[in-house]
Amino acid sequence: MPRHTAEVDREALADFLLRRREGLSPQDVGLPSGSRRRTPGLRREEVAQLATMSTDYYTRLEQRRGPQPSVQLLASLARALRLTEDERDYLYRLCGHSAPDRARLTDYVRPGMLRVLDRLHDTPAFVVSVLDEVLVQNDAARAVLGDARVLSGLDRSGIYRWFAHPETERHRYREVDHPRQSRALVASLRAALGVMGERSRAGEIVAELSRRSGEFVELWDAHEVARRFEQRKVIVHPEVGEIEVDCQALFTEDESQALIVLTAAPGSEAAGKLDLLRVLGTQRV
Repeated sequence: MPRHTAEVDREALADFLLRRREGLSPQDVGLPSGSRRRTPGLRREEVAQLATMSTDYYTRLEQRRGPQPSVQLLASLARALRLTEDERDYLYRLCGHSAPDRARLTDYVRPGMLRVLDRLHDTPAFVVSVLDEVLVQNDAARAVLGDARVLSGLDRSGIYRWFAHPETERHRYREVDHPRQSRALVASLRAALGVMGERSRAGEIVAELSRRSGEFVELWDAHEVARRFEQRKVIVHPEVGEIEVDCQALFTEDESQALIVLTAAPGSEAAGKLDLLRVLGTQRV
């Protein structure tokens, strides 16, 4: 069961509940829509009804006051607001409780995952953590994305580098894709924080980026929580230009790591570029 760990972050909790409530429609939760709604989303009393709590209690949570919610009450709130597992874990943390254990951050890559990676010689593939740290990659991935072994400290995290070093990190993506990538990375970091807690490497990244990046702060305040992988993306390589690839993700059982495989349609221009880079290797990158 989750354990008590800290005080309630009332400011963040209120904002999170408000945004999740506003993001739901009555139809999403099986309630009649009615005809006199002046604002989008659910009403406070509707959330309270769904969570089997008093409207006054829920109102106090959104007003940054009231007692610390119990884990049982948080479970009811999570169901009422249709939270994902990532969002549920984040809610627990905001209220000073440990989230149910789902993943533990580690650089250890399971043998089964490595066996799959070892068989992927002809296409870029790599294993990443929940903080977008490349734990292991094949030669084809190094040729396309660079050698992750040279990175250390917080720079190992692609989330951190995206906001801390935008001038050197974002050239791998088309400028038109930057806003979407920024949102996805921040949402992933919130999901990781919900699992790992404030005193983890995720918390360290949040603190550092909050100090360094106004863009990060703005996106962080939106309280989006989700681990996302684009099914298709365009990578910009310094030598061969744009490469459109399909992305497939294979997760470990606890979702703490993912094997990412990049492919291109056979006979396409992108496939030819991947073949060329695989032949050239990393020597010219």
